[in-house]
Amino acid sequence: MATARVLIVDDEKDFSGALAERMEVRGLTVDTAESGAEGIEKAKKKKYDAIILDLAMPGMDGIETMKLLLVENSDAQVIVLTGRATVQKGVEAVKAGAAEFLEKPADINTLIDKIIKARNTGTKLKEKRIEDSISDITKKKGW
Repeated sequence: MATARVLIVDDEKDFSGALAERMEVRGLTVDTAESGAEGIEKAKKKKYDAIILDLAMPGMDGIETMKLLLVENSDAQVIVLTGRATVQKGVEAVKAGAAEFLEKPADINTLIDKIIKARNTGTKLKEKRIEDSISDITKKKGW
């Protein structure tokens, strides 16, 4: 099975670099971005299975970033990983499209499990979209 492709969007460069290294050691393909804008640019160029996203970033915040990331990468599953977790922010993130909401520092094994789950969910969404497309084509053709 192919490795999961992950994008980490976090303004804390040391944190995201260390997290990326830990993920790569476990066989994941990881890119990092230090801002919402940089993350969106990367998502325009490459598809990701999971996007690890911090909520509290200067400039564009995590919720706004997530909405734009999902426009560029609709099948990606967003895992919010924040040091400023509140119930209100968690609810807001899930309503905006987050698949998961975790508090920093998250256990690496828990995070990896969430990423694998995200990859599998994204794959199912892609397969469903393709099946729907094939069904539409066969109906139009009368097969």
